[in-house]
Amino acid sequence: MRRDTWVQVAAALVLAACIAVSGVLAVRIGASASRAKLTYADTTTEGQPPEVAMGIAMGAFRGLFVNMLWMRANAMKEAGKFHEAMQLADAITTLQPRFPRVWVFHAWNMAYNISVSTATNRERWEWVNAGVRLLRDRGIPANPKDMLLPKELAWIFLHKIQGYTDDANPYYKRALAAEWQGILGVPPAVQKISIGRDEAIAAYVDWLKPIATAPETLEGLYEAEPTARDLVAALQSQVEEDLGPRLLQRHELMRTARASGRWNVMKGAMGPKSEAFVRLVDDPAYAKAWPALLAYARRRMLEDVYHMEPQRMIRYTQKYGPMDWRHPASHAVYWSAKGVEEALPRITTDNRLEYDIINTDRITIQAVQELYRAGELYFNYFDWVTSGNTYTFYLAVTDPHFADTYDLVINEVVSRSWADRPDRPFRLYAAGYENFYSDVVRFFYRRGQRAMAERYYAVVRNYRGQNTNDPDRVAKVSQTLDEFVQSELADRFSTPYVAVSEVAGALQGAFASGLLAGDDELFTAQFEYAKNVHRWFMQEQRRKTNVDPNYSRMDVMDPDFRVFSGLFFAQFCSFLTLDEAERLYAGAPNDLKLFGYDVLREQYKDLVDEDARNGGRPFDQIFPEPTGLAEHRAQMEAMIKAKAQRRLDVAPQ
Repeated sequence: MRRDTWVQVAAALVLAACIAVSGVLAVRIGASASRAKLTYADTTTEGQPPEVAMGIAMGAFRGLFVNMLWMRANAMKEAGKFHEAMQLADAITTLQPRFPRVWVFHAWNMAYNISVSTATNRERWEWVNAGVRLLRDRGIPANPKDMLLPKELAWIFLHKIQGYTDDANPYYKRALAAEWQGILGVPPAVQKISIGRDEAIAAYVDWLKPIATAPETLEGLYEAEPTARDLVAALQSQVEEDLGPRLLQRHELMRTARASGRWNVMKGAMGPKSEAFVRLVDDPAYAKAWPALLAYARRRMLEDVYHMEPQRMIRYTQKYGPMDWRHPASHAVYWSAKGVEEALPRITTDNRLEYDIINTDRITIQAVQELYRAGELYFNYFDWVTSGNTYTFYLAVTDPHFADTYDLVINEVVSRSWADRPDRPFRLYAAGYENFYSDVVRFFYRRGQRAMAERYYAVVRNYRGQNTNDPDRVAKVSQTLDEFVQSELADRFSTPYVAVSEVAGALQGAFASGLLAGDDELFTAQFEYAKNVHRWFMQEQRRKTNVDPNYSRMDVMDPDFRVFSGLFFAQFCSFLTLDEAERLYAGAPNDLKLFGYDVLREQYKDLVDEDARNGGRPFDQIFPEPTGLAEHRAQMEAMIKAKAQRRLDVAPQ
């Protein structure tokens, strides 16, 4: 046999061996790809862009085709053709769902570019929320091991919704709060001015536990609580309601209506289905079924619709603090922390550059800062749902329970950051640490808790990780507490969260350390300080916006200090015991009593009058009606109507 023949035979044998091995490997790779969701679209459905069908038809050349689409999408975005770019991005994500950067491109385009090209608050929110849903509901499930997508989702929550750069941000915050209060209900009413951090966390964990431990299936629910079967059947037959978001929203609306003092008005306008729903809620036969059903429905919503894990929400509450899930920063913490947590076990020396751990950690830290600065949230859900009022009461004030969270988390993230080595003269985390705790010092000082302010001032003074390139630091931390606070405020009043914390801290101090403690002089001083800071901020920072000329993106407080302080007083009253509420109310000026009276009446009248029948004092003796109450109610009603008439978004929510 000639030499050429031997070569051909050997080549044929090698080829046959390669084909056999490739067949075995192809099966294994296919199975692995299926487990990791690495499959690509191979069929088209009605309504998809024509590029999808073209890409599928190109077979092995699909990758080149997708690259061409990607370049075209980028070019269209740069040219301002956002809707066309969105259509191409949709085609790319359909053809190659395992292409994370296109999901980010697509979501960013909707949340940032298309949203600001629309004319009304509601239109803007629909596009921002569409970007959120794209990443959370489609992108992340298709790329469960990628860290870029949860990082970008966290950034939208933190920057676009919680931030102030978008003129429509006040609307975004209210819309998100309404969405999540409808799903989870209102968080525990804990008085955060007096309760400790551990106690607050325990209350929030107890709030989430029934959801996390609820049965996974409907049959499991019926087995755990047999009366739930009859309740579900009654809801379907009498109310025509399934176990989705409408049921949860309807239940929360009814609960808030009863607490608002407008229950009788709402009852008079109810239709047959709403009346049937109220009967089912009030039926003692379903007393055990309702909590079980609500917990089950909430778990299914979290896991099936929002792709969130109740057990992880509990774990993050225990780690980070009492997070209110109506707050954008709580979602920023959830997604950024989850992204880092799930990426860490996969990071090696070879692939570490593929994971942006530092910037994702920074989002977590910034979100914790926001929860400290504005994590205690008061929101009028009933007003938002029934009127769609852009000016619905929404107040986010400092939550001191996240002050210690920052210290607990900072050491963890610094340990992973190459940019924060001790030998560097300037480190971002170190600068952020000192700035954050300087704000904490100022807040407790303004609230009248001097001992707490001194404690955190010592933290600033003694921080071992301090930067070494600040020549003024020694002089700054050598000041007395009073001098330090004044120097810190010199150039920071124009910052929204500083202004809010100054006003809110002063009002809390006025009510807690002034009225409750019987110190009239302290109350007057703190109240006047709050009024002056509020007036200065509104004069310097309040500007009309294009999206809504009646509202400012810097309206982090109601522009009318009388309304702001009165509503703040009413909320403060709602968290007090009966004895504390009586003492606070008795010492308050009539103008504050006008705002607090109806809240106290709703909360305590039935209880107090029941005691009065057994020899106790009646409600009107403990809380006398303030002078001019009827006129005040009429003024507030007129103000709400006037604001509602001025708003641009007339469509119901």
